[in-house]
Amino acid sequence: MRLILLGPPGAGKGTQAQRLVERHGIVQLSTGDMLRAAVAAGTEIGLKAKAVMDAGKLVSDEIVVGIVADRIEEPDARRGFVLDGFPRTIAQAEALDTMLAGKGLALDAVIEFKVDEARLVERIVKRADDARAAGQPVRKDDTPEVFVRRLEEFRALTAALGPFYRAKGLLRTVDGMAPIDVVTGEIETALSEVSKV
Repeated sequence: MRLILLGPPGAGKGTQAQRLVERHGIVQLSTGDMLRAAVAAGTEIGLKAKAVMDAGKLVSDEIVVGIVADRIEEPDARRGFVLDGFPRTIAQAEALDTMLAGKGLALDAVIEFKVDEARLVERIVKRADDARAAGQPVRKDDTPEVFVRRLEEFRALTAALGPFYRAKGLLRTVDGMAPIDVVTGEIETALSEVSKV
């Protein structure tokens, strides 16, 4: 099972990705984690990424897709994976499709989290308050100002992926504002429909 979770920051993608990992025995692939791991391992693509990051530049789509390509070759990814935070643009989505096709693979589904952005900001403020109350560190992106900027970035770059994947027949939507267990149920229903196709 090869999936992408699509939706704005704070929509619950990370929480649901963890549940998919546990339920289906697949791996969660976070591009940030994979970049750091490739750099630490000193792989060929990791060294390229390190040179770019050391120069203070953004890692190219080619490098990120290369890191994903290397990662899905590892044994724990054979049963499948869920991509979280990638792709972010149409160009990345096209590069991902090309890379997967080159391996004889394809995506099974793209799950889009539909959300009410005003309520999402409230959710992020509550998440930060809950972390503080529990004596845990607050994520640096859990401030309303940073969060609103990330939402604007999502709308500008990533929102176009919904129509892109809908045109390919891969898009399934869930209510990202529903309680966590309800969202999990909607995802499982969507995936059972995909497996029947």
